[in-house]
This record gives sequence, C-alpha cells and structure tokens, in this order.
Amino acid sequence: MRDDVLLSPFQSFPHTRRLLFEDELVPANPDGKHERTKDTKKAKEIGNASFHLVAFLDGLVDGVQIGPALKIQSQVRIDPEIEVFGAEEKGVRCGFYFHSASRAGGLEESLMEAMKISYVLTLNPNLSLAETRLNLGVSRVPFGRCSDGRRFRSLKREVVGKHRSVVDDGKDLGLLIGLPLESTQSSKKEALESSVDSVSKEVEEIKGETKESPTIVTHNIVFVTAEAAPYSKTGGLGDVCGSLPVALAARGHRVMVVSPRYQNGTAVDKNYSNAFDADCRIKIPCFEGLQEVAFFHEYRAGVDWVFVDHPSYHRPGNPYGDTRGAYGDNQFRFTLLCHAACEAPLVLPLGGFTYGEKCLFLVNDWHAGLVPVLLASKYRPYGVYKDARSILVIHNLAHQGVEAAATYKNLGLPTEWYGALEWVFPTWARTHALDTGEAVNILKGAVVTSDRILTVSQGYSWEITTAEGGYGLNELLSSRKSVLNGITNGIDVAEWDTATDKHIDFHYSIDDLSEKVNCKTALQKELGLPIRPDCPMIGFIGRLDYQKGTDLIQAAMPELMQDDVQFVMLGSGDTDTEDWMRETEFAYKDKFRGWVGFNVPISHKITAGCDILLMPSRFEPCGLNQLYAMRYGTVPVVHCTGGLRDTVETFNPFAEEGSGQGTGWAFSPLSKESMLAALRVAIVTYKDHKPSWEGLMKRGMERDYTWDNAASHYEQVFEWVFADPPYVG
Repeated sequence: MRDDVLLSPFQSFPHTRRLLFEDELVPANPDGKHERTKDTKKAKEIGNASFHLVAFLDGLVDGVQIGPALKIQSQVRIDPEIEVFGAEEKGVRCGFYFHSASRAGGLEESLMEAMKISYVLTLNPNLSLAETRLNLGVSRVPFGRCSDGRRFRSLKREVVGKHRSVVDDGKDLGLLIGLPLESTQSSKKEALESSVDSVSKEVEEIKGETKESPTIVTHNIVFVTAEAAPYSKTGGLGDVCGSLPVALAARGHRVMVVSPRYQNGTAVDKNYSNAFDADCRIKIPCFEGLQEVAFFHEYRAGVDWVFVDHPSYHRPGNPYGDTRGAYGDNQFRFTLLCHAACEAPLVLPLGGFTYGEKCLFLVNDWHAGLVPVLLASKYRPYGVYKDARSILVIHNLAHQGVEAAATYKNLGLPTEWYGALEWVFPTWARTHALDTGEAVNILKGAVVTSDRILTVSQGYSWEITTAEGGYGLNELLSSRKSVLNGITNGIDVAEWDTATDKHIDFHYSIDDLSEKVNCKTALQKELGLPIRPDCPMIGFIGRLDYQKGTDLIQAAMPELMQDDVQFVMLGSGDTDTEDWMRETEFAYKDKFRGWVGFNVPISHKITAGCDILLMPSRFEPCGLNQLYAMRYGTVPVVHCTGGLRDTVETFNPFAEEGSGQGTGWAFSPLSKESMLAALRVAIVTYKDHKPSWEGLMKRGMERDYTWDNAASHYEQVFEWVFADPPYVG
C-alpha cells in the first residue's frame, strides 16, 4: 500500500489528525505537507489533549495475516507509556489517531469506521482508503453520518454487534471482524476464509442500502448573535442561540457560535470562565481606523463557542444598555461583531482546522445584520466565501439598528453599497422642518442581501409582510416572499421537565397528574395566598411593557377580581406597571400577588402551579412561555397573534366525538372584553368540566416542541439555500 494512497483521504477528513505509517509519524496537514519522524520520543510528545481516542489497525499484511483487529485506549492525553507502533512490531501496517471529542458518540463512531476500513482493506489490499470509504458510505467529514441516515452505531449493531466485546479504557475490542484476539497464526487464515462469505454479505447489504437512500448533507454552520445562553441572555434570542446550535451539532453538523465576550464586573463574568484566549488577534477597518479584537474559545456540547473580545463589551449593564437606556455606541459594538464573525471561520484553527470558506452563516436580528452585506460587498467580489450562504433569522422586527445616514462611512463598507442600507423616515417621524429623514438601516441591509430569511414562527413570517406588522419593511419583505419562511422555536426539554425540575416541590407526568395540585398549594403557601386547591389560579410571566399587553391586564383586573380566582404576575420593566402591581396586591391581598423582577425558580413554580397562563401580547414573534406552560399541563389563554396563533389551538369540546380538541384559547380581537371572555370560558371549563380540562392538559403535554424537531426543519431550509446561487448584488 503506497504512502500517498493511504494519506490522501485524510486531507479531506480534517479531524483525523495523526497517522502512523510503519515507523513514521505523519501529521496530516490541510495544505498537504507532511512531517515525518522516526523519533519515538518526539512522536510521544506530539499528543494533543483533544485527541482522546487512539486506535491501532493491526495486521494489514498480504491481505491475509490478521493480528488483533483493533486496539483502543480512551484517554485525555496520549500516555507516554503507550508504545508507538513501528519497526519493532512486525506485521503492523498502519495506525490512526482519531479525533472524537467533537462528536456525540465519537468513540463508537470512530471504532466503527476503523473496523470497516480495516476489514475491507484486508479483503481488498489493492483498494485505496478513499474507495473504501465511498464503498461503505462513510462520510468524508467527521461530523457527517452514513448515507443511509443512521449513525455509525447503527451499523455496529448490523455488522459487528454479535462479534464485539465490551469496550473499556485500556481493553481490547475483540472479534470485530469475527477473529479471536488470541488465535494462532494458522487459525487466523482459516477464520478469515470462513468468515469472508458471511461478513461480505453484510457489507454488501450496507452498500446496497447506501445506494437506495439519499445522502444526508452536513454543514459548517456559523451563528452570529448578540447573546447566547448561558453566557448572555436578556430574552428569547439568548435561548434560541444557546440551544439550537447544540441541537444541530447533535445532528452531525459542525457548529460555531460567535458572540461578544461581555464583562460587567458581576457574577455574570464567570459564565466565560471556561473560554480561553485563542491567541488570535485581528484588526478591523471600520469607524475610520483599525480596531483590534481578540477571540476566546470554549468547546462545549459539541459546539465551538467563540467570543469576540473588545473593551466596548466591558461595561456595567446588559448587552444593549444600562439603567439610563441603550448604549450610544451600539452600532460600533455590533459592527465589530459582524466583521469579526466573517473572519473567524477563516483564521481560527478550532480543533486544529478552520471552518473554511464554505460556511452557512445564521445571522440573528440587526446586531448581526452586517454579515450578509459584508459577504456580498467585501468577500465574494474577491473570490472569498463564494460558496458560502447566509440566512437572516428575524426574532423581533421592531428592532432594526437605524442610525443617521452620516454613520454609513463608519461601517467599513464600499460606498457603492449605501443603497442596500438606505432608509428614509416617513414625514410624520421626522424631528424638524429641515430633517430629510435619511438614515441607514442595518436590518434592511440584511433583508436585501441574505440568501434566505427565517422568522421564529410561521405566523410571524406572514405578519411582517403586512403594514401593521412590517415596521416599514413590509414591502421589501413581501418582495422576498419566495425565500421567507417561519420555523417555530423549540424549548429545552431537559430544563423544562415536570419529572425532574429541580425548582418545583412536587413532580408529575402526563401519566400521573396528581402532584400538580400540590405544586399549586406550594406556590400559594410561598406567595402568602390562601391555600385553596380548587381555586383556579392564573399566571403571567413576562416583560412589563406595552407589547406584552400589560395595559389590558390592568384594565381588566377590577372585573376579574370579582370572580373566584387567584392571579400572580412575575416580571419587570415599565416602572408605572411595577407600581401598579404593588398597589393591586395591597388592594386584593387574598387574590393577587405581584413579583417585581425576574426569578428563574419562581418562574418554574408559577408555570407548574398555575392552572392558566395568560399572554395578551400585541405581537409575539414566537413566544416561549406558552410552550413551557403546555409542557407543564398549564393551559394557555393567548392573543391570536404570531407564534401564539401557531402553537395554541383553541379548545373545541365537541370535536373528536365529544372528547374535545385543542390545547387552550386564542382570543381575538385584542381587547379587554375578548380577553375576559376567554378567561371566563377557561375558568368554567376548569371548575365544571374536569374530564375536558384534563384532556386540555394532556394534549398540551403531548406536543413536540423539542429543539431536535426544530433543527430538522432548519435542515430543510439549509437544503434550499444551497440549491440557489448566493446573493451577489
């Protein structure tokens, strides 16, 4: 077997980092250059902490003589006492160091791949590794899957499940190809010959399946976002960009998240304690100078979390402002983020190799909106990122990053691209007679230059094309309807699980709801309300502002308090609303409680303890609280808008032969009267129709709003975006 035949496939398989060929150690570099050494000591020192699987393929000599099929040792760092196989071991042909840290199930997958290659090369000594990989349907990148859509561990069950022994650190993986580890030289040949027919048949079956099934394509995905939980979070954007990347990585994609490294002098700074300086600095040409930024990196949950570091991200407050309002230099801060995000896939050797130019950028809201503009104006014209694509994800169209037209020169864009960001305020929005209304709108630039556009629900994707919901961009968005879609967000089902939630006092499930009432009485006790298990309890969790409809709650409260109910509110925001909550609690001591601020344990307790969750939002791109509520068997009453319309089905007691249908109530129009009517129907159903109420609870708990489900829909859009050419202007 020739060196070049053996090495070439690994140039397209970047995370297989070290190859032992006889007595030569050959690091396979992406540029095709190879260092060779016979120095065993040096070979031992080359070990890298990220290579924690060492697999030696043994005995590929003459296509017949088989030694131990595979030896493995799982470890954090290459042990100095592990012998580097070389001239002193006769019959050893090659060995591989597999990188498996970046993959879920990496140990099993690497073993499976090594077994398949070793077996087929044994039977076909003249077959190249590249041909072997293609014949077996093995993806050429370590983040891929077999072309029949199943993980390598599925193949393990088919091919070698009955042959293998238990794998443990330092143990041999025996009988992978039907041969005992301690067989004699003569019995090896006999065993091989006797097993050829049976194992070859199974390999042929796999090859046949790969021809019948379509290849599942994986991508290098780069999220660009102003916030990502658990590092930074002010709302739903942080939840999405903290969970969706993990779900996509688990499905086989290579995923990077680029976000600022915020430091505000509080305990929040500890969120970045595991992110280490990547030892990479770049200078960004913007704001009439060169701005230097650094990169920090943490590998967690299968995702590369990359943080852009600059002094402008180090200040008290949240990612966007402080108690006095939004920061005046937010355009500068997020311009840096966008430029850095475009460079990160090219300059950061994460796991030893960069993401490269064929990336899929998922840019979130206006803060990341310059990324598609930069790709179209500064990279593609010079042949860089010509195979990359960008998808704009709109979480809230109300925020667009609009600044004075004179600031365009600061963005680091060519002058001829001004039109993509040009914005003119309507006459009524201008401040004085000489105001021409000219401005730059970063989100508009992203809408113009992105290859596709997504919103966080199907309903919201329609609403933003209307005059009422488009915030001035409705005509532009309507013109791009062919590339506009909506995908409902998922939720973290590990955090929001009634059976294991650490924040609630009692646990229950869809099969046994008996403890939910105890969650209610525990909440009543904690809030100082009368303990009344049969009293319907209504909850509200959210920001206290006009968008969330808190003015409707205030208007309806005197009437609602005449009914036999209890009401609890959790949130912060508008100071007048906070004062109203305190006053209302004083006026209705046995019926109302207001918790000013946000408290994670209390939010879980309200979600589990209440019977009804009220969400009278004026608009809601997706909404997460109604998803949490349904998962916890709490029935949502919502305004019929955006993601609330998509996720809450109004109860119909006469459907399904009288067993009922629906998960809650979605009222319209947005008025005090409509809201009260929906709440009172829910209250009557709770009190007088217990079987129907239990059906409502269980149907909500059955809904699949996992991030894995959402990720599968994103993959469909990924397929579409690469089917079309990129935006070039």
